[in-house]
Amino acid sequence: MATKVGIIGSGIVGRTLAAGFHKHGFEVLIGTNTPSKLLELASTMDGKAQVGSFSEAASFGEIVVVATKGSAAEEALRAAGVSRLTGKTVIDTTNPIADTAPVNGVLEYFTAQNDSLMERLQRLAPDANFVKAFNSVGNAQMVNPVFRGGPPTMFICGNEPAAKKQVEDILELFGFEVVDCGKVEGARAIEPLCILWCIPGFLGQGWSHAFKLLKA
Repeated sequence: MATKVGIIGSGIVGRTLAAGFHKHGFEVLIGTNTPSKLLELASTMDGKAQVGSFSEAASFGEIVVVATKGSAAEEALRAAGVSRLTGKTVIDTTNPIADTAPVNGVLEYFTAQNDSLMERLQRLAPDANFVKAFNSVGNAQMVNPVFRGGPPTMFICGNEPAAKKQVEDILELFGFEVVDCGKVEGARAIEPLCILWCIPGFLGQGWSHAFKLLKA
């Protein structure tokens, strides 16, 4: 039986990952918090995923993906129902990007240096097993990307080893090498990688790149 994945968020990241999970044999339900978008979303997904609400996605998924704007992530979890995430692996793709324009290509975050959005989500849903992933690459490179330098690196973190292993297996299926950066506090380093990833794009150098950790 296929593993069920519920995706909270119907933007480009949510739709891209939904298609990716479908490609690799998962059963997917993608959730939106805008009822008027349900028909449009169903048409966009073209059979690759069922469509429902945030709460339906959280209930459906054995694995749940948070794929909203960072500023909407906490409210999205409340709308989904925190209790529905209990004991589940929750892949956190979000970044705490502030609603201000970048300065010379540098995004502003609404978290402080010794905090992270994933830590806030983990505090909000303490019985869920959050794992940070997919936040340091563009949506066009999230599913089986091809680079001249080989598979890119995806940095992850989270408190529950079994959940991280589950996400590592998914990431390898999606074409990434994985580096485990420890527990939830590792998100303080992983989330700012989005700032670094975006700078070349904002400076007109393109968006087709990813990170690679080289080892001796």
